[in-house]
Amino acid sequence: MSIVFNLNLLKGVITIVQVVVRDNNVDQALKVLKKKMQREGVFREMKLRRFYEKPSERRAREKDESARRVRKLLRKREEKNY
Repeated sequence: MSIVFNLNLLKGVITIVQVVVRDNNVDQALKVLKKKMQREGVFREMKLRRFYEKPSERRAREKDESARRVRKLLRKREEKNY
């Protein structure tokens, strides 16, 4: 038995997440499924799509996220050099 979900992500890419249920251990399969969905960014996307976001707000948010990623990358590189 397996659990299969089709997920539509923001970029329009359709991905299939499949989790195999072994020994009728559904709880373990759900735990694995949740972890995979977390990695795919499904929960974050659901949170973002809860309310309408104006295109100007989306651009500003994406710009802020990009700047945050760059700062984090620079910080990690700096730590690595020491």
